Amino acid sequence: MLYGIAAASAALLLTAVLAALLRVPALRAGIVDRRRQRPLPVLGGAAVVAVTCLVAWAGEWTKVAPLGEGVGDLLVAGAAVALLGLVADVWRLRPRVLVAGTAVAAIWVVPYDETGVWGGILAVGWIVFASLAFKGLDHADGLAGTVGVVTAFGAGACAAAEVMDGLAVLLSVFAAALTGFLMHNWHPARVGLGACGSLFTGFLLSSAAVFTRAGYGLGPSAGVLFCLGAVAVADFLLVVLARGLARRPLLRRGPDHLAHRLRRLGPTPPGVVVLLGAGSFSAVLVGVLVHTGWTGEGAVLWVAGGVVLAVLVLLRIPVQSSRGDTSTQVTGQLRVRNG
Repeated sequence: MLYGIAAASAALLLTAVLAALLRVPALRAGIVDRRRQRPLPVLGGAAVVAVTCLVAWAGEWTKVAPLGEGVGDLLVAGAAVALLGLVADVWRLRPRVLVAGTAVAAIWVVPYDETGVWGGILAVGWIVFASLAFKGLDHADGLAGTVGVVTAFGAGACAAAEVMDGLAVLLSVFAAALTGFLMHNWHPARVGLGACGSLFTGFLLSSAAVFTRAGYGLGPSAGVLFCLGAVAVADFLLVVLARGLARRPLLRRGPDHLAHRLRRLGPTPPGVVVLLGAGSFSAVLVGVLVHTGWTGEGAVLWVAGGVVLAVLVLLRIPVQSSRGDTSTQVTGQLRVRNG
């Protein structure tokens, strides 16, 4: 308990300091995205990844908080995905490269002995989907970090219920690192997650959820995983439907995401993040309660219904295509602004 508190505190402070230190080098190197026509350095994700790995491996090395079987491999795979994302932040990479790299990492970490072959294949697909869907959440100041913190606590609670102490500590450290990052990412953001941080966040959280549900039935597990990633799923569905109905390319940036459409209803940027954070908390809470057996599996249907309703309602909100409303999802250096 004491180590967990100390590790989380160290992760929060170290990430806050490192993210601030990396801001100027990122600006000078041009590793930035555009947020309402201003350059946003995107090495905040690198700070989150570095501190999470450092603190987690310190616990492993000192034997104070061993990661446990398979969790070390999960962290290494997550770091590899983060490195791929960092390359995408510096140089443009095709989406299929990110998909392929994330899939290889997912194939390596899935516990096939407990999931079975077909369950393992589905788990790989979910990890890849969740990682890329979470990357899509990095379109508004504070959103990806807030949803990540909420989901990390939920996944950590599931891991603790399974007596996976190493995984629970890792997720608490990660949540603390994201909180330190949010000190610089809350509106108006001074640093961003970038593909490095957002892919790492989605990969770590989805893989951890797969670990905690390994050995359970496929249907109930799918329900719990869906609840833990409900906001990212809703954002992905909204973007796909909006661009499909408008006959626009799926990969073309535009104001189609959750935060963009909610802003049209009047809330401030921080208010939108609070709303989506509350929605994420509600869905994650249902997932935790279903996992621990405190409520029936039918509760997942309420979350699914909420996601469908939110997507259909927001889909009817008109948006304007303007440079100021362009999606802030990271795709590379500042030089891509004319792409």
